[in-house]
Amino acid sequence: MSSPLKVDIWSDIACPWCYVGKHRFEEGVRRYQQAGGGEVEVEYHSFELAPDTPVDYEGSEVDFLAQHKGMPVEQVRQLLEQMTATGAAEGITFDYAAVRHTKTLKAHEVLHVAKAHGLQVQLKERLLHAYFTEGRHVGHDDDLAELAAEVGLDAAQVRADLAEGTYRDAVQADIDQARAYGISGVPFFVIDGRYGVSGAQPAELFEQALTQAAAEVPA
Repeated sequence: MSSPLKVDIWSDIACPWCYVGKHRFEEGVRRYQQAGGGEVEVEYHSFELAPDTPVDYEGSEVDFLAQHKGMPVEQVRQLLEQMTATGAAEGITFDYAAVRHTKTLKAHEVLHVAKAHGLQVQLKERLLHAYFTEGRHVGHDDDLAELAAEVGLDAAQVRADLAEGTYRDAVQADIDQARAYGISGVPFFVIDGRYGVSGAQPAELFEQALTQAAAEVPA
């Protein structure tokens, strides 16, 4: 029996295209497997799009983008409307009025806790939904522990790992690896350590990339 095809994904939480890309990639995997493809192993890696964001940012999504990217407010509103429509087409609800901007470093630490317990993919979806749809805060230890518990992790252990910085170095290693690969934007998908796919591409492109990578796996 062949080994699973490994896909490493660099992604952030405060990243709408990462959410869209996750759903499109998963649809690509479904199509790939429906066509006879084998198992796909997914591992998420840490990336901070805006590392200078304060944990408790006071302001709306419009305020943040206008300040962070220097865009006119009306242009930001149009951008968010377009992103909301894009998300809806993928079954994602973007509620930008509810979004609470925060630094995502600790959320990435918790994703490493989840990886150690085989629950990383589930927590990734939970954090994205919490951030973009529910307006939950994903920068505080207690909020993160509660969300982690919802997918089956032990909340007390999550709090302890955050307090001790158990996975801080692992998060930094992910960020350093992204830099070594030349990744400057996310989502970024590395298939079988050999093929890079940048951005939230259509599902059919992911299906094609997986099929090609599987066909060219060395014997």
